[in-house]
Amino acid sequence: MTRPPTFEELFRDCQRTAVHLEMRDAYMKSDPAFIDWQAGVVLDPAERWADWHAIVTEATSRGVEVRRARVVSTPVSEYIRFEYDVTDGLNIAAGEEVRWLSRRNATDIALPGNDFWLFDSRLVLVNHFDGEGENMEVELTEDAEVAKLCESAFEAVWKRARPHAQFELA
Repeated sequence: MTRPPTFEELFRDCQRTAVHLEMRDAYMKSDPAFIDWQAGVVLDPAERWADWHAIVTEATSRGVEVRRARVVSTPVSEYIRFEYDVTDGLNIAAGEEVRWLSRRNATDIALPGNDFWLFDSRLVLVNHFDGEGENMEVELTEDAEVAKLCESAFEAVWKRARPHAQFELA
């Protein structure tokens, strides 16, 4: 059995685009960074997640367009406040474009049942989480229909979503 590629390998092999659609209001609340943030610890995202920052920075420096769209309930959860707070120093600093969409504005968009990454419009990494937002497993597929669905959903969200700096957490 071959092991699935790492994020580093997926980004290294990516040539044009890497898009990520997030649709949960909480992820891995057991994450030590989230726990520190809750306790008021000031985080340097680029330092805390140095490996992730390096992977994305390398990809964007090669011209890979990295976009992340987040569909969130409003008012936002405490975890989404945490994500919002670290986005500038992590995602945007690494070269990602990030947009946010209130779930109430996504009702008429057909969305896949799971969060995903789509690499070069053909390779889909599906993220499976448990009910508490803890990561369970990932699934990798090159099924053209799945890739088409994911790309269509992402682009529909992206079109309506607000850039990070313009999104209000209210």
